[in-house]
Formats: sequence, structure tokens, C-alpha cells
Amino acid sequence: MSENQIETSQRTNPFFTDYHTPHDTVPFDRIGTADYEEAFMEGIRRDDEAIDKLVNDPETPTFENTLTRVDLSHGEHYYDLLDRVSNVFSCMLSAETNDELDALAQKMSPILTRHANDVSLNSKLFERIKYVHDHPNRPLNAEEQMLLDTSYDGFVRSGALLDDEGKAKLRQLTEEAGVLTLQFSQNLLKENKAYELHITDEQQLDGLPETARAAAAQAAKERGKDGWVFTLDFPSFSPFMTYSTQRELRKQMYMARNTVCTHANEYNNLDICKRLVNLRREMAQLLGYNTYADYVLQHRMASNTANVYKLLNDLIDAYRPAAIKEVEAIEAIAARDVQPSSPNTQYPSPTTQHPSPITQQHLSPNTQHPSPATPLRPWDFGYYSHKLQMERYNLDAEMLRPYFKLENVIKGVFGLATKLYGITFRENNEIPVYHPDVKAYEVFDQDGSYLAVLYADFYPRKGKQGGAWMTEFQGQWIDYKGRNIRPHVSLVMNLTKPTADKPALLTLGEVETFLHEFGHSLHGMLANTRFQSLSGTNVWWDFVELPSQFMENYAVEKDFLRTFAFHYQTGEPIPDELIDRIVRSRNFNAAYACMRQVSFGLLDMAYYTKADEFTEDIIPFEKKAWEKAIIMPQLPDTCMTVQFSHIMAGGYAAGYYSYKWAEVLDADAFSVFKKNGIFDRKTARSFRDNILSRGGTEHPMTLYKRFRGQEPTIDALLERNGIKTKH
Repeated sequence: MSENQIETSQRTNPFFTDYHTPHDTVPFDRIGTADYEEAFMEGIRRDDEAIDKLVNDPETPTFENTLTRVDLSHGEHYYDLLDRVSNVFSCMLSAETNDELDALAQKMSPILTRHANDVSLNSKLFERIKYVHDHPNRPLNAEEQMLLDTSYDGFVRSGALLDDEGKAKLRQLTEEAGVLTLQFSQNLLKENKAYELHITDEQQLDGLPETARAAAAQAAKERGKDGWVFTLDFPSFSPFMTYSTQRELRKQMYMARNTVCTHANEYNNLDICKRLVNLRREMAQLLGYNTYADYVLQHRMASNTANVYKLLNDLIDAYRPAAIKEVEAIEAIAARDVQPSSPNTQYPSPTTQHPSPITQQHLSPNTQHPSPATPLRPWDFGYYSHKLQMERYNLDAEMLRPYFKLENVIKGVFGLATKLYGITFRENNEIPVYHPDVKAYEVFDQDGSYLAVLYADFYPRKGKQGGAWMTEFQGQWIDYKGRNIRPHVSLVMNLTKPTADKPALLTLGEVETFLHEFGHSLHGMLANTRFQSLSGTNVWWDFVELPSQFMENYAVEKDFLRTFAFHYQTGEPIPDELIDRIVRSRNFNAAYACMRQVSFGLLDMAYYTKADEFTEDIIPFEKKAWEKAIIMPQLPDTCMTVQFSHIMAGGYAAGYYSYKWAEVLDADAFSVFKKNGIFDRKTARSFRDNILSRGGTEHPMTLYKRFRGQEPTIDALLERNGIKTKH
């Protein structure tokens, strides 16, 4: 046996022991790919052993000897091994994956799904829970009652009442769905990362700000290429679509992003999406529901499809007229940017013509514009929207970047949490991280006690999914010895990277993204419940976005911006006049943005309200499903569905409306802060005690009304967006 083999044979899997790191945080530097599979299999074995012991307990089932053991089945350890390895592995698949991890995920997916089914379809385990549900041995408090109800209902919704044939069918459906959702995500990541726009002619950079050029030059250098490289990562894609005068290149970028996973290659997601829709419908119908939406909405604040459609249709009625006017204004400014076209050129008929009395602006000789007979195209929208914003408010993202240095934004966002809740943050370089970009912070409560660990992962890279999200390596709960196990929360984003000569300078939109995900993180970090399954963000999906969207409100508050927005070179605070422009422009294209979100909600519901087999072609189905919320003409080849991770692989199937539902809540909640003071500690204390710390321990409307004193109305949202005048 070689020395390496001896070392490997004597090595202990890091997941099997206490980590011996600060706050027992994950020792990423000691974990190898093989450790995951070994820990998964041992975790399954330990689960099976604990459940076997529980179901063979001769004592009469009680809340204490059944429900608490189901939620806290950690045995002699304070952690559950399967949860421990699953949390780390799923985080790595999203934030730092590679071919080895992807292959292991494909291997483990059916095994883990099979184990989950073994638990949820265990008739003896269900009988014990049902007995307690029907014969509680004592009065239960609200949190205990919620655990009992959700446990019982969770087993029923997972097939506990099915006969053997039904259970076998459900196993087959869930295992296939698990594999396909994973394949969907892997295809999307690989297809997005495969694309690049490589430019070697500097003239083709016309219109792009220096920050975008520098980032593209750095991207090219990292790839060993000359010139400039632009990718589909948002910090690269968005500035290109906003500033580039090269219309054909904008079109190329737009079409690349909006046709991913539709091409005739191994990453095509069209059939996967169709199959996932049918699998979920079949699962729901097997469990006695007419549609998958009916199944999902039973445990949502919206309750049923009628209420979801009422919300979406009410928003269409309120916002569509304003959205049409917003697009017409952009079409009008595009119509002014006219260059002579060849007399032989043929163009489609215009949708709207807007003669303008305003003198044409100076144009770069390299600028490419729509013909006067060419309708505004999607790849023109960001470009001309920016021009209109400049004309109305003299404001754009590049003006604000110098005031949004990432390090200052971090101080501002953390400082906001200090102002509201008294919590503080301290970076700890002794806490292991999974990539050099990641920062780890200890979080302390207002009395100085340890509260949580927060990881912050800011920049895009090869093995990282696009977008932004919050997740956990460890949740919060109170263990069987009475110890309050504090959470380890991960905040993951794809923000503008620093370059060789400039720090990371963010856009206002990126600051809002930071605030949004930080709101989710606060929901996790401030959790203080007894049971892990009810802790933190373990709430109904149309309530989970309240804490995140609530935080976005601060992005345009002058008193907040003054706490951190200082010029990265001079140290001068952001001028009041610039803040005023930010505030005045807050509702720029707000109605169009609302219609975009509503269109996604309509598409989601169209798939998951189907009671019959879905056999239609995805692309035309999509065009029809959301057409009443679409303002601009649709293109025949683009497709959102195949990259719509939220509803295909992210847990938002039949739930994307949640963003708009929660927006009603967040506007209503923030109106209390606007009335009492945006940093008012008393109001913040109520928000923390009644919402952030309580997780899913009670019905979300009960929690909200306890904070607000009444049910929410849509009025605050309409007023915030300028759709309705405040009286």
C-alpha cells in the first residue's frame, strides 16, 4: 500500500466529526468530492436507523416521543448528517460546481429522492404522526401545533394515503422529476457560460462606458485573448445592452441570452420543460388534485388559482395603460435617432410612429439605429430607455457607480441592519470559505451575543449560476439539550467585479439586489424558533419574499444613501441633487417592469393549471400564455421557459406570482416605517419579533397582522409606483 493510500485509509471524512472551526463552520479546504458521496450514504443509513428506532418504539405516540424526534432526529449529534452534507453540496452545485460535482449530482439525485420517498411513504411512521394528530396528549402552543399540522399534512401531500400501486407510481414520478430538474440547471449553466462576444475592433465598443470596457478587457485577458470579451453574466450583459451603439451586436447578445437551451444540442431544455410540467401534473392528480397549481396553492396565502389570477389581472388593469405609455415614450425617442436608409431596403410596418418636434441629438458616426419604418426591437429597449432616462432625469447607472464602491455598500447595508435591529458584523478570516472571492462574517446581536455566520459571495465566475440567492449551510433550531443552534447563512450574487485599476463599483440596481438578498439573510440570521423545519425562511412561498422586497425600499431613501454613498476617489458624499434625481426617477418604467413580472406569473400559471396532458410546443404556448401582459411585439424564436429556473428547478412552480403578492405586503409594511421613521427602532423591533424571527411557526397572515394591525391593501403599492395619488 502506498503512502497516499495509507493516508486516505486513515483519514476521517470531515462531515462525520465536529469541524473544529470557528462556530463549527464548514471546513471547505478539507472536503473532497469523494467525501460527499460517502457522507450521503452514511447519512441515509443513520436516517434509516433513527426512523426504525422511532417506529418500533413500544410507547404510545406523543408529541414528545414522535414529533420532536422527527424534526430533531440528530441522535447523539447536534447535527443531522444528511442535512449537513446536503446543504453544503447543494450550495456548491449553485456557487462553485465542476464536472465532477455535476456527475455526482446526477448519480445521487435518484438515490436521495428514493430515500425521501422511503421516509414520507413509511406507513408506520405516518401512523404514529396521525395518532398524535388525532389524539394530542396535551394542549400544544402555536409553534407545536404548526409542527404537528405541517408534519401530518406533509406526509399526506407526499402520498401517505395512497395504496401500494399509487406509492410506487409516485416514487417513479418524483425520481424522474429530480433528475430532470438537475439536468435543467446544468444545461442552463453550461449554455450560458459557453457564450462570449469577442471584440477586437475598438470602434465596436462605441458608446460603452469605461467600466464596461475595462471589465471586458479583463475578461478577455482571463481567457488568454486579445481585445474585449462580453458574456451573458448580468454585469457584462446589462451595460452592453444599455450603452452599446452597435445595434447588430446588441441583437446578437440579446438573441444569445434569450435563445439559450433552445438549440439543437445536448443542452436543449424544451423537452425537459414539457416533461416536468407533465410530471408535476401527474403527481398532483395522483394525490387527488385537479392541477399542480391546486396542489401548491393549498399551502399559500393566495389559497387558490382564482385569487392568483385576480391579483395578476388587477395589476394588468392598473398598470398596463401606464406601461403602454412608457413604451410609446421610448419608441418616440428611438424615432428621433434616424439615419437615411437605402431606397431598396424593406422593413416591417411600424407599430407606432411618433413624429418628434425635438431636434435630433448628435450621433456618433458609428451609431446604428432603427430605420424610421422599423419598430422598436427588444435589443433596442435598454438603449433607448437609457436615453429617455437621461433626457428626463439626467441620470444613469454610470453616474452613480463612483458612489457605490462595494466595500462602502457592504458597510451601508450592514449599518442599516445595525440601525434597525442593533446587530453588528465582523469579518473573520479564520472561517474557511469555498472560494477566495467569498467573505465570512460573524454576526452579533445587540447585547453582544453571537447570532450567526454570514458568507458573502459577490462576483460571477465559471462554475457559478447566474442571478442572486440566499441559502444556508446550517439553519437555526433549539436542540434536545436546549442549545440554540445559530444559523450559517450564505448570500450569493453576481455583481460587478473590480478591475486592475478600479474597485468593484456597483449600479443602483446591484445595490437593490444586495438589499433584496440581504433581507432573505436577515430572515435566516434573526430566526429564533424551536423547530428547524419551521425556522427562518421555512415559510409559505408567497410570504418568503416579504423580508427581501421590504429591504429594497431603502435603496432610494436619502437618509440611507447618506450613510455610505461616498465617491470612491474623493470621499465626497453623494450630492443631494443626485439623490433627488434618484428619487424622482424611482418610478421610471415601473409599470413596464410590473407587466414583465406579471407576464412571468401568467406563464407559470398557464403551465401548472393544466388538467390535461401538456402536448403543445413550448415556444408558441409561451407566446400565447402571457400575451395580455406583453407590451412589445414578441419574437418567434426567443424562449423564457427553458431558462426559467424559478418555475422549472427552483421551487416556484405555480408560485411565481409570489413576488407581486409579496410586493403588496412589502409596500404596505414599509408605509409603517415611512410614517414612524425609516430607522425607527420600535417599528423594527415589531417587524423582527413578529415576522423575521418567527419563521413559519404561525399562519403568515397572523404574523403580518400582528405587526401591521390589519390586513394589507394594494393602495401602498399603487401609491409607491405612482399609479394612484396619495390622499
